[in-house]
Amino acid sequence: MYRILVADDEAIERKVLLKKLRQKFGEESAVFYEAENGREVLKLYEEKGADILLLDIEMPGITGLEAAEQIRQKDRNCAILFLTAFNEFDYARKAISVHALDYLLKPYDETELFLSIDSAMHYVDQVKAGQLQPLPQVETEAAAGGSSGVETPGEGEEDHAQEESGEDRIVSRMRRYVEAHYMEDVSVLDIASAFGYSEAYFCKLFKQNFGKNFVTYLTEYRVELAKKALAELSCNVKEVGQRVGYADSNYFTKVFRRITGMSPSEYRNQLG
Repeated sequence: MYRILVADDEAIERKVLLKKLRQKFGEESAVFYEAENGREVLKLYEEKGADILLLDIEMPGITGLEAAEQIRQKDRNCAILFLTAFNEFDYARKAISVHALDYLLKPYDETELFLSIDSAMHYVDQVKAGQLQPLPQVETEAAAGGSSGVETPGEGEEDHAQEESGEDRIVSRMRRYVEAHYMEDVSVLDIASAFGYSEAYFCKLFKQNFGKNFVTYLTEYRVELAKKALAELSCNVKEVGQRVGYADSNYFTKVFRRITGMSPSEYRNQLG
């Protein structure tokens, strides 16, 4: 049972979001808590705990980012996802990284939302099973006793992107990264670090250039390769999943169904 804490200061948006999540993931697999600001997030986290946090960034009082920073100091295991309006990324990328698994742009795409929650659940499962190391501890300026003199994550990223030889080259590099690493358990943190960007800025840049978030793009790329393998190869479904980066066959089936509406076995059978 996953404990999922959802926070958004817009009551209607929060209720709609929770309704979609409950319908898709069901009360049998997850228990949901809701908060309308960062202060409530911290209170609920202390009282109930949480495996997955889905937080709006800009909320009155304590923001989603500030709440996440405080929680990350205590908990290196929880999966953090952010919901954000596009123009809030300047604010997000200036904040100290909390190693979020994903940033979802409002208005969010339902498929992207569900895939990101799937990914967060899989991350939680792996950590609990001892298959992944917890995310690294984040040291804030306050914890360090003041400014460290180290460049803030996100600082200078616009200039860095402009120094690259045009937008097409950045897109090409990102696409080649996916093609080279899709078989690995690659995360937003991994690819953002590889490009020298904060997670927030990378997510903004990726969404701008590909029209979808990184998790969705990677999943769709893997599923397309899996469909070809299911049609052309005689290996079983588990082996196909492993070929495209899914060591866990149950997770492979879950995301394959999320994209295609059918399981890998059903897909292969309908090919005749």
